[in-house]
Amino acid sequence: MNAGVRALAYVEVPRFYAQVERLRHPDLAARPLVVGGDPRKRGQVQSASADALAAGVAIGMPMLEALERCPRARALRTDMKHYREVAGRVRALLRDELGELEPVGLEGAFADVGRIGRSPRALALALCARVRDELGLVARAGVAPVKFLARVAAERAGDGEVVEVAAGEEERFLAPLPVAALPGVGPRTVAALRDLGVKCVGDLSRVDRAALETALGNHGLRILELARGDDGQPLRAARAPSTLSQESTFEEPQEDLATIEDRAARLATGLAAALARQGLRARRVAVKLRFADHETATRSRTVDPPIASAAELAGAARSLLARTHAGARPVRTVGLHLGALVGGRRDDGQLDLFEAQGGPDPRDGGRADGA
Repeated sequence: MNAGVRALAYVEVPRFYAQVERLRHPDLAARPLVVGGDPRKRGQVQSASADALAAGVAIGMPMLEALERCPRARALRTDMKHYREVAGRVRALLRDELGELEPVGLEGAFADVGRIGRSPRALALALCARVRDELGLVARAGVAPVKFLARVAAERAGDGEVVEVAAGEEERFLAPLPVAALPGVGPRTVAALRDLGVKCVGDLSRVDRAALETALGNHGLRILELARGDDGQPLRAARAPSTLSQESTFEEPQEDLATIEDRAARLATGLAAALARQGLRARRVAVKLRFADHETATRSRTVDPPIASAAELAGAARSLLARTHAGARPVRTVGLHLGALVGGRRDDGQLDLFEAQGGPDPRDGGRADGA
């Protein structure tokens, strides 16, 4: 990229859960892997190896259907604690090269690579090589002037490769891609755009702006901006996390308050360990519940002085649970979130947590691991 033009990279480990499982189960090297919930309890696929995806497995698909499509596959349950530990090692490696990161879930991170003083593409390739050589995982990366485009580029890079979109080439790169490649474009938006004759991103430039706004409102105008490579999202990079959180999903919705409090206390223990490794304390604590009917409730409080011990965090969680319908309505998932972190040191090599964007701890629920 030209000097003076911002260069952002998105580095990710695709199929993260499946890659981690492949690494610790070398005896399964010849078999496709699907990772997710219990097939007997309608668990869903959260990650899958490349060969399983090629056989027709899809993220979010019921595990039973995945095993029908790929009978040779080995089904493995998610192990979020282990995935968080590995993600911490990946981030530590990236921070060693880049300093500041904006993590995205467990599998990826954004960084400003234009300020490092090396070719952005060469630096991204070197990062992928380090992840492979030191951690045994395959990474890929995208480099572009704006965040969303760096991620789109990474998604089109082969394993171990880097796709770079130079400044001024944004529209040309995006034009042949399906509109679903743009952030925020889901099935409904795709259908609405199809009615306007839009199939690929390049078609958007030929659509009447007023017609697009009539069909999709401000969302349509935002999509048009993205199609031109415009993205006003700032990079929110930091040397240490500003928030920590963990979630846990019950195998069956739980109505017993003592059981819910016990699960929150377990989350507090894990987060206390993470705070200790970072030398951090929390000024804000929040509890998030997802009930059996999918309704969510969040309660939070500011604490002064900041707290860090498992007992203090568990006590704060109990007081917040008392302000919810826990114990009166069946709870599916309980989460504990710590914010306004203070103090600390740069050391997340064994980060046993996930950022606010990350997925839950559980036994069979959770966010999908991108392919």
